[in-house]
Amino acid sequence: MSEARTPAQIEADIVRRREQLAVTLDEIGIRMHPKTIIGDAKAKVASTVDETAGRAFVAVNRVVSDVKARFTDEDGSPRLERVVPAALVAVAVVGLLVTSSRRHKG
Repeated sequence: MSEARTPAQIEADIVRRREQLAVTLDEIGIRMHPKTIIGDAKAKVASTVDETAGRAFVAVNRVVSDVKARFTDEDGSPRLERVVPAALVAVAVVGLLVTSSRRHKG
């Protein structure tokens, strides 16, 4: 059988629940305040940007390492059989761009 509660116990429960409700409402008010919402959004954006920048750095670093590995030996000396043709292609492309821009200007 359940024990009967006294009016003082019931009143104490009501007071305790009011205090709990007041704390909960204060927390909701803080969470829903525009400054809090904006601050949370800024933090999320900053975190996303940092994560994206980190991934981009890793990807670029991987590409640079791959290119370097193609044009150098294990000891770091250049592989002339790959460097010379790449340099010739680069010079040819630059020459074509210069020639093309001179034609358009003149």
